[in-house]
Amino acid sequence: MELIQKLIPLGLLHVQEQLQREVEELAGVRYSRGGGPKRYVRWGSQGGYVYLGGQRVGMKSPRVQDRADGSIQFPESYQEFQQPRERDEVLLSRLLGGLAGRRYEESSKLVPEVLGLSPSSVSRRFTAASSRKLKQFCSRSLRDEDLVAIFIDGKTFGDDQMVVALGVDLKGRKIPLGFVQTATENTRACKEFLKGLVARGLNTEQGLLFIIDGAKGLSKAVLEVFGGQGLIQRCQWHKRENVVSYLPKGKQAGFRRKLQQAPMRSPSMSKPRQRWDTLPRN
Repeated sequence: MELIQKLIPLGLLHVQEQLQREVEELAGVRYSRGGGPKRYVRWGSQGGYVYLGGQRVGMKSPRVQDRADGSIQFPESYQEFQQPRERDEVLLSRLLGGLAGRRYEESSKLVPEVLGLSPSSVSRRFTAASSRKLKQFCSRSLRDEDLVAIFIDGKTFGDDQMVVALGVDLKGRKIPLGFVQTATENTRACKEFLKGLVARGLNTEQGLLFIIDGAKGLSKAVLEVFGGQGLIQRCQWHKRENVVSYLPKGKQAGFRRKLQQAPMRSPSMSKPRQRWDTLPRN
């Protein structure tokens, strides 16, 4: 979701470009002369919204006036943009794979579809502009990011596996750092991925907490790249799901609730043990 929010400005660029193109078809090119008067004239803009990536986003839409009856109208596609659409994870995986492989122009053509927009009207201007933006996003410096923790996890899309790094700063703000396409969370691929973050200026002077799913390859990569500056925390959600997976399905929900009631933030093991001992066993 954080990554999709980063793509929303590109989606707005696509929407605004298409709306302006429709206005030009109705009212002609702005300040142009010749060809006789048009039936429609430009009539400013009005605040509204569109849906991008399942999120409602505010924007201003251009309008035209019909000379025949004086009515004010929006471009036809504006109403289509106001309809929410489901996000397609297959498209998102193709976008991530393209970005991980630095295929920015190819990925830019997928942005409208990922955000729930029609790809049929993507212009060369949009492709070029969004390609530059995507390249800037994936190669931007991390030097000014004051991070305290990094979540690293693999996300499966069909047969593809994307390892994603999400940074967290002192204010709790989540910052997508990068991603790599790999068959498994193996040490070699993850190590090169982490080295890339360091090369982009990732600050580790005060240490970083890495929250991972317990994969040995990923854990080894963190230790080899960051040494004593990388503290590893096993993700509680992954640990809980790993524990309950050994139980019969009929008992999994009950034990999942019990594990959630344990005081995980306790500075020692004594309180969690006491709490666990008081939970009903049946």
